[in-house]
Amino acid sequence: MKQQIEIEVVSDIVCPWCYIGKRRLEKALDQLKDQYDVKLNFSPFELNPDMPVEGTNQKEYLLSKFGSEQRYQQLIGTVTNVAKEEGLAFDYDLQTISPNTREVHRILWFAGQEGIQPAIEEAFMKAYFEDGIDLSRKENRILVGIEAGLDRNKLVSFINSDKGMLEVVAAENINKQRGISGVPFYIINNTHGVSGAQSSETFLKILIEIGQESSFNGETCDTENKDC
Repeated sequence: MKQQIEIEVVSDIVCPWCYIGKRRLEKALDQLKDQYDVKLNFSPFELNPDMPVEGTNQKEYLLSKFGSEQRYQQLIGTVTNVAKEEGLAFDYDLQTISPNTREVHRILWFAGQEGIQPAIEEAFMKAYFEDGIDLSRKENRILVGIEAGLDRNKLVSFINSDKGMLEVVAAENINKQRGISGVPFYIINNTHGVSGAQSSETFLKILIEIGQESSFNGETCDTENKDC
């Protein structure tokens, strides 16, 4: 019988290390698919909670955050190259809008109720980092969700309601109470905390040694970090 493992992934879809970490974790899980039955749950974290609803120019926002054009080019170049090593094609030139992600998290909550949350998480990350889709626009969020497997009528009805908002806010507050200040952050079986986009090899080791208490730290994005 396979060992049952539940992994709660605290993340934001505009966090580059969350996408990189997601792919690395998936590669590790693929090597353990004959040993483990893994349930993934994505929990909300907003890197930019004060972002206007309509979003803002991404490059201007990141330039302000990083401090200079040189620093901007250095940091996006580094993360783009790391992503490429994991089979991801980040395109910061294609993406012009840095969105407020609260509504995306609400859709991800809905996707969890529908049983397809991981696929929707992947779709929104790809839309943002690879396809340059403006996720501040409701019609784009609907299209991404539908193309990734959500029912059109159910999704439109949900988006036009306020369902899921209280649950998203509550989950974010719980993550703050847990002391989580940077993402990605992984909670395994509700007992083991893993911080950062670990290598696939490290994820593999963590999962194999899941019964042992360990502390792991890797690259993260947080509300104060000026590097991502």
